Amino acid sequence: MSEAKQRSGSGAIETNTAEDAEFRAEARAWLDANATLRRVDADEFKRRWAATKTDPVEERAHADLCKVWQRRIFDAGFAGIAVPREYGGRGGTRNQHRIWQQESRRYDIDTGLFSVGHGMVLPTILAHGTEWQKERFVRAMLRGDEVWCQLFSEPGAGSDLAGLTTRAERDGDEWVVNGQKVWNSYAHVADYGILLTRTNWDVPKHRGITYFLVDMHSTGLEVRPLRQMTGVAHFNETFLSDVRIPDAHVLGGVDNGWAVAQTTLMNERDLIGGAGGSGGGFRDLVEMASHFGCAGDVRIRQQLAASFTRTKILEFLGRRTRAALAAGKVP
Repeated sequence: MSEAKQRSGSGAIETNTAEDAEFRAEARAWLDANATLRRVDADEFKRRWAATKTDPVEERAHADLCKVWQRRIFDAGFAGIAVPREYGGRGGTRNQHRIWQQESRRYDIDTGLFSVGHGMVLPTILAHGTEWQKERFVRAMLRGDEVWCQLFSEPGAGSDLAGLTTRAERDGDEWVVNGQKVWNSYAHVADYGILLTRTNWDVPKHRGITYFLVDMHSTGLEVRPLRQMTGVAHFNETFLSDVRIPDAHVLGGVDNGWAVAQTTLMNERDLIGGAGGSGGGFRDLVEMASHFGCAGDVRIRQQLAASFTRTKILEFLGRRTRAALAAGKVP
């Protein structure tokens, strides 16, 4: 088969080879045999949108289901497609990872619980982690054994992240952390978190930050869900009071956290941009409008058109980001 090339709006070219076509067929065959295609009807809409999980028991049951699916995907060889084999991955390419995302989104599979871990934490550990950190955390993440969250933003440090004030002080071979984080997705069900702290107050603010891998079950760490008006608690605030973190859990070196965080944030851009480019969110909006019988309303149609435009922009930005990451550049 000759190579098929698809040009993105950013000028980057994403190439599909014969090997990619074979991989797509393998992925589709496994999905057909093990999962159910997503239905597009009113009953499915009610299940995915109206039946919002607001009860903690239901939330935990949903988390457990996500873990079951992730383990099945891992056992089948489709977890960590671009991750080296020695850490539990498939050893494939970023393009094959994109293909898997495109194909799997057509099926009723929910692994969104691992989006932070797989999309942001995993590539950061692979880029900056010690050999022990890679062996300890990557395979467990791919198997679905551990859920991760991000502990970056603070009440006074959101857009100006370098202004964070959560502090970490060395005590022997441990660090003692005190502070507060906010808007932490999945923190209430997470096993580990990526944490930015200030460790040096005598240098420019970008240079005195250290990046930690913190056990979310640590003594002194408290997570408080932030309930939205729908009753759902996707976000949380996290309080750290004399939380002790082993020195072995420093990622990328002391006072070097800002550089490490750039890797995380670049991969977050790719995650938000939609590495698969499937437009699933837009299709969900169309389903919602159809379910409520307002898809023909000119005002709704204008909003859908605007959403479609933003979806395509994110898709093109995602392609550009992936091309830059693959070339080792900053997007």
